[in-house]
Amino acid sequence: MADEVNDEGGPTRRKYLTYGGAVIGGGLFAGCAGDSGSDGGSGGDGGATDDGTPTETPTASPTETPTPEPTETEASGSTDSPTETDTSYEACIEPAGCLTFERVPETYVVYNGGWADMAFALGQREGFETAGNMIPGFFFEPFGLDVPAQDSLTSMWAEGGWDKETFYELDPDVFLMDPNYLHGTGWDDSWKQADTEEIQENVAPFFGNNCRRRREFHDYELYTLYEAFDRLADLFQERDRYEAFAQLHEEVQETVQEGLPPEGERTKIGLINGGSEPAKGKFYPLNTQDEGYEMKPYRDLEVESAFPQALEDQGTIDYEQLLEVDPEIVVVHWGIGTTGDTNSFSPAAFREQYVTPMEEDPVGSQLSAVRNGNVYPGQYGEQGPIVNLLQTELVAQQLYPEEFGEFDPESFPEVPEENRLFDRQRVRDIIAGDL
Repeated sequence: MADEVNDEGGPTRRKYLTYGGAVIGGGLFAGCAGDSGSDGGSGGDGGATDDGTPTETPTASPTETPTPEPTETEASGSTDSPTETDTSYEACIEPAGCLTFERVPETYVVYNGGWADMAFALGQREGFETAGNMIPGFFFEPFGLDVPAQDSLTSMWAEGGWDKETFYELDPDVFLMDPNYLHGTGWDDSWKQADTEEIQENVAPFFGNNCRRRREFHDYELYTLYEAFDRLADLFQERDRYEAFAQLHEEVQETVQEGLPPEGERTKIGLINGGSEPAKGKFYPLNTQDEGYEMKPYRDLEVESAFPQALEDQGTIDYEQLLEVDPEIVVVHWGIGTTGDTNSFSPAAFREQYVTPMEEDPVGSQLSAVRNGNVYPGQYGEQGPIVNLLQTELVAQQLYPEEFGEFDPESFPEVPEENRLFDRQRVRDIIAGDL
């Protein structure tokens, strides 16, 4: 953790980032009053690296709000120049509440990579320190962003639990994480809410929302991707970049809607979790319309699930049950980012892990999707505004190649210019602040 004073005896940047408000005094991690409701639905598990049994969120006990020590000018009562508090501003998000910052955070830590994507979009790439479920770097290559591989990042998770020492060593200005994620998932029984409070008090505030999908502990608002992005823009004071991305997003959505076939002619898909094991005849069916940014491209393209609710609720299905549904297209959720290495997607690895076992199974080989070559690597579950643009394009091309151009697994993430739904250079410009 940063020292309280610098070498000259003055207050450190940490002092200028002291925060206050509902996050401490109003009931830690309980959510703040006045926010609007969220979309309906419940999220399903989307990646084998992020499974766990959620638990209910405990009620917090109030603690004392840290107060910044006065600077020499403030202590003397001089008003010749603006004091540090003149630069303060407020940013609000569930469940942290409203936080007051004296300066824009310069460094940050995330656990789920969607929040890193949001920060990158706001021009904050340099402040990134680490992530847990980080989006593979090749997703960002078309936009000129150099993103480190997951195995090169400092891990906050070690030996089956959260590593508290690492939280201190990272010493960011802010954790872009839902604080309830740490003690609410039930992954680490030894980590309690008091541990989360300790990190918040001694290291940095939490500013995030578990909005990839809803978990059992998440009984407060779950934001859409752009609602979360909007609040992060407040935190980083990057309103112009946010507005530029929001406009580009709207343009892509309009293009997609114009190209969709009539409602009764749209493709239903059999979406299965990337943790499915075709070699063992085990599949995890998912709902394309579930809440959270994880399923956003499917919702935006109005893609319906081929699986009946009963099979989704069942959790796992076998080849016989999959054949009963016999979806026209089978999509492996997360498949585009989990088969290959951190630098590229591997069509060969995807085929070996998912397609070949289906072809070699006496029942699996009867599936229409297998016989017609329509088993696709699905979009990555983690995404912010940058990767979401790319993945909306990916899903559109997989489902409607005649309208949006054919998806080419051998070249992804590169896409022929004539098949692009958005201008890559425009994304680069927004990130660079060339608005």
